[in-house]
Amino acid sequence: MNTTTFILASNNQGKYREFKAILEPLGFALVPQAVAGVDFEVNETGDTFEENAYLKASTVAQYTNFPAIADDSGLCVDALNGEPGVHSARFGGGKDWTDEQKYLYLLERLEGVTDRSARFVSCICLVTPGGKIIRARGECPGRIAEAPAGNGGFGYDPVFVPEGYDEPFGVLGTDVKNQISHRARALAAFRKELERSGLC
Repeated sequence: MNTTTFILASNNQGKYREFKAILEPLGFALVPQAVAGVDFEVNETGDTFEENAYLKASTVAQYTNFPAIADDSGLCVDALNGEPGVHSARFGGGKDWTDEQKYLYLLERLEGVTDRSARFVSCICLVTPGGKIIRARGECPGRIAEAPAGNGGFGYDPVFVPEGYDEPFGVLGTDVKNQISHRARALAAFRKELERSGLC
């Protein structure tokens, strides 16, 4: 591995595909934590996306002695007072539930609700073995659809309609999502912070 290699502090294949598609054209190699020998999941005990991203990145950087990048992201629904928020991956029945079970539970919670405004939030944190920290945040506003559609993406993509569009990410597909998603916006901000840092 060289200095332009980051360890992704996650075993989420959906996140890996999105990070790789956006980071590799910028000249950075991305290695999943399992490939780097990290065989455990970091406990996400933070109260904010920023705290959880730092916890994951710092733990993996210390364990591997390579720069580690982590994303903590989730869906915040206004009518649910920001839920599921940092608990998006554990919404409803927890991590044992499938993505489909989680978004169907979300639709059930919103049954009869007219205000369906929501936003995806992504907070990225890079931590180097020397303790340097780079952070970035991105948001994608939109609304929750009345019913799921499409097979693209992962998580809540079949029910989240981004602002300016009439169909959810599940229909719009990866190319569109990688241009306008919360993670794409966070990565764009992260790139600027990375350039300012002198690490690239």
